[in-house]
Amino acid sequence: MKWGVHPRGDERAEWVRGEERTAVLVLISGRFRVELPGRSVVLERQGDYVVWGPGVDHSWYAEEESVVLTVRWPSVPGYAVAGGG
Repeated sequence: MKWGVHPRGDERAEWVRGEERTAVLVLISGRFRVELPGRSVVLERQGDYVVWGPGVDHSWYAEEESVVLTVRWPSVPGYAVAGGG
């Protein structure tokens, strides 16, 4: 589980590739865009969410200052992303 606070214009430097987990990202506040292969999902209302499965590459961009909650499963022992993800 990850609580992410992102200033306007914050973006993932590189696409996440080869992720082995399912994920759900929920918008707490702001406006946040998740990029998936062939699809862009804009979360703009509190509680908007997007779900993607294992093996789905993704990236993101904070269109406004945003707070998001991301939950990934199953847990991966020792998994950590330096600088967020």
